[in-house]
Amino acid sequence: MGYGSYSSEAHEALVAERAGAPAQSVFTATSCHPLMNPKGVRVRECRDSADHPNTTAIVFALDVTGSMGAIPKGLATKDLPSFMKVLTGCTVPDPQLLFMAVGDAFSDRAPLQVGQFESTAELMDQWLTRSYLEGGGGAWGKESYELAMYFLAQHTEMDGLEKRRKRGYLFLTGDELPYETLSRHVVETVIGDNLDADLKVEEVVAELVKSFIPFFVIPDQGRRNGCERAWRDLLGDHVLCMDEPGDICFVAAGAILIGEGIARNEDALVQLLRVGGLTKGREGAVVRALRPLFGVGRLDPAAPEPSLLERIGSLFK
Repeated sequence: MGYGSYSSEAHEALVAERAGAPAQSVFTATSCHPLMNPKGVRVRECRDSADHPNTTAIVFALDVTGSMGAIPKGLATKDLPSFMKVLTGCTVPDPQLLFMAVGDAFSDRAPLQVGQFESTAELMDQWLTRSYLEGGGGAWGKESYELAMYFLAQHTEMDGLEKRRKRGYLFLTGDELPYETLSRHVVETVIGDNLDADLKVEEVVAELVKSFIPFFVIPDQGRRNGCERAWRDLLGDHVLCMDEPGDICFVAAGAILIGEGIARNEDALVQLLRVGGLTKGREGAVVRALRPLFGVGRLDPAAPEPSLLERIGSLFK
């Protein structure tokens, strides 16, 4: 997947038609779309082409439980063109986007939905709006984030990684904890893989960081107390706490600009994000969310974190 050219004008026209529309008129699915069902999927590919010779893989794994529906709605009705405008305006090479929807494997009908990597506005929008916003979730303060991370670790192939040793970027939105253990029975039921044993979430993350730079994005300050500490134990400074859900595109774009070495300080970051329409009133909040990433030395796309990688055994073979 991922063929075709991106048009900012086409993308802005798509979302403009929906401005102010309720979520149920944009996300009309009442169950998991068959093409987003991960059961039996061998691989989702991010491949180079003549139009896109240096692809950058980017994944938005969106929590669609409870009140988390504000982020996918904002992306589809307003914000996603701003994200792409920043990346294309700041020469991030050939971005390809994949959308996932994340729920709870113990209570939801569709705990994981997975689109394709795409380069055009129309196809990005298609996968995003195909997502089923189930709105459920578990009753234990946890969601199946580790299941989404497992899928990306085991069922993606990216030319950026294989040809250039460049990892993709993952933005996992949420306001809950992951499960401490990924059940092999859940993996078999939802994805179809047969594991010999359950996996600790730390093992899943260790495998994930071989191919992705992961970020956990908390939608607002009110929800950080319930989950931030646990995610920092897993991802360190790659936990981004926003002030409001509407900042997602600028926060995600900013993390990529820092990771690519394009934005080397806060002033440069603000100037670059203004390309996508960042307003003066939101600058402070976006910079605060991204401030931990400056100077941490952990965003090198070719440098997985060795302390985590050493903890994987033969379970993924």
